[in-house]
Amino acid sequence: MESEDKIKVLLADDHVIVREGTREMVQRQPDMQVVAEASDGVEAVELARVYRPDVIVMDIAMPNMNDIEATKQVKKILPTTAVLILTAYDSDQYIMALLEAGAAGYLLKNVRGNQLIDAIRAVHSGESILQPSTTRRVIDQLKSKPIKPDEGPSATLTEREMEVLKLAAKGVSNKDIADQLFVSSRTVQTHLSNIFKKLEVASRTEAILYGLKRG
Repeated sequence: MESEDKIKVLLADDHVIVREGTREMVQRQPDMQVVAEASDGVEAVELARVYRPDVIVMDIAMPNMNDIEATKQVKKILPTTAVLILTAYDSDQYIMALLEAGAAGYLLKNVRGNQLIDAIRAVHSGESILQPSTTRRVIDQLKSKPIKPDEGPSATLTEREMEVLKLAAKGVSNKDIADQLFVSSRTVQTHLSNIFKKLEVASRTEAILYGLKRG
């Protein structure tokens, strides 16, 4: 596979041995390439600006800038880059802050290597890495918050794109969305890609948050 066709990954972790292990695992994948490594949050943002990765795998507890602030900064510069957080925390408040910062999802740090690789591919294709129960809780919390119509870019979705987004907000998989709308899974993925481009986001979760915030 040509290097330009590979998923460009930036690793951000202040533990060198962890980065080395993760880099070796990612580099073994025929469809992935580690383009840069950062040892703190500030460096992660700067390297993201330079290398424009498709996916950033970011550790929570980094010096100089934490994962939430680093994610906010990255998403300002590169709205279509997917940020995947590795964390030891699973509290609703923390997860909500991560998602509102623009993260595509999170994995607990005891995750197996093959699960991390699968998650990188998933967030790159626009999927969200969240527990279904977490997604429901986050959406319920957002529904109870005041709507901010002026927040985020202004975009007009087609009627079919709105149907797809509403089903995605309910946690319906691409396959089930396709079945409900009597279209192919590829067509659903195309609709989602168009939604992401219009809303300047990189994942289903970001698109759902955008929709909820704007009513």
